[in-house]
Amino acid sequence: MSENQQQPQFALKRVYLKDASLETPAAPQIFTKPWQPEVNLDINTKSQALDEQHFEVILTLTVTVKNSDETAFLVEVQQAGIFLLAGLGDAETRHTLGAFCPNLLFPYAREAIDNLASKASFPALMLAPVNFDALYAQQLQKEQATASTEAH
Repeated sequence: MSENQQQPQFALKRVYLKDASLETPAAPQIFTKPWQPEVNLDINTKSQALDEQHFEVILTLTVTVKNSDETAFLVEVQQAGIFLLAGLGDAETRHTLGAFCPNLLFPYAREAIDNLASKASFPALMLAPVNFDALYAQQLQKEQATASTEAH
């Protein structure tokens, strides 16, 4: 390795809750009905460079829980982190920001969602783990398909 090549570096510098919201549009009537929830989870990630080595990654989870076709509650959490990334190639940096970092943020977001649901008097809501590598691969395929369609 030559002197001007940098060793890869990665560090989680800070984890923070950027935004959180809870809506219970059917309360209090929803609490008088039998509880048979249908849970829908939407996931979104985005990142931005703060400087040459620091990046903010935001994982947005939106959970909509319906009971008998009525929205019982809706929770949205933006869990963010500041990450140090240095010495990685462009593809490695994109993969780290698009899959690895959201994977580190997910347990914090899941806990925030569970806490909000519990405070709204709903049963615990422990979301199943998410395969962020698979989601990142799907996003890459979509981008490549869009690029090849636009090129023709």
